Amino acid sequence: MMSLLERLHRPEPLIMGILNVTPDSFSDGGRYTAVEAAVKRGLEMAGAGAEIIDVGGESTRPGSEPVPAAEQVRRVVPVIEALSARLPQGVFISIDTTRAAVAEAALDAGAGLVNDVSAGRDDPKMFALVAQRRVPIVLMHMQGTPKTMQDNPCYADVVAEVRRFLWQRAEAAQAAGIDGRAIVLDPGIGFGKRRRDNLQLMAHLETFTVSGFPVLLGASRKRFMGSILEVSDPTELVAATVATTTIGTMAGVRIFRVHDVAENFQAMQVAWAIRQAR
Repeated sequence: MMSLLERLHRPEPLIMGILNVTPDSFSDGGRYTAVEAAVKRGLEMAGAGAEIIDVGGESTRPGSEPVPAAEQVRRVVPVIEALSARLPQGVFISIDTTRAAVAEAALDAGAGLVNDVSAGRDDPKMFALVAQRRVPIVLMHMQGTPKTMQDNPCYADVVAEVRRFLWQRAEAAQAAGIDGRAIVLDPGIGFGKRRRDNLQLMAHLETFTVSGFPVLLGASRKRFMGSILEVSDPTELVAATVATTTIGTMAGVRIFRVHDVAENFQAMQVAWAIRQAR
């Protein structure tokens, strides 16, 4: 069976389904706090085309407070254990956390990838753990913290600054012993960004995809699209998210982290076929 690392370096893009087992995430908080509901949702996303299920026990919406590691473990480990026993072969589990203790417990339970929105800055033990366990890690750009990131984000050149940050974090990860092939970069759409910053990053995705590292795009249901469309309900931004997936596929993005798997899987598959025709 193909390993997750091998899959990440195949040219075909893939879908990462979002599974928030939290009471307060911005779009689906409270819907999947019960283990069976979360497992059912994970299996549904796998059936709709997701190759990675990203399980998170801490909301990172703007203004959110940190969740203690022990509480994150309590939320995510039963779900990951149950999912790992029931997901079909070729579907992997990711743990969305900035805490090494949570990542370690999740990896022990069956996860195979760490998605760290702090890019290893929140917990100095994270890089050592990932290097030791030889699993892939997603490094994301964020200005500030989830609690403060939208207070007053400011950039002189958002594309250049995000690129520089991600390159530096990738270098730090490799210096800590993480295999360069195991590093995924995420420009952090919506994390400490104004609307114009998000639009600039979306318009220049090739800046990141030419790096040699796989790139993850997490634009699903994000507020900047709602501000363009004058839509306040995130669940009404499915079509808008599909547009970002199409653009990202044409730009060479490898992973799309989304809530609405079936719709974005279709968009990705068609855009990929068109890209191949070039």
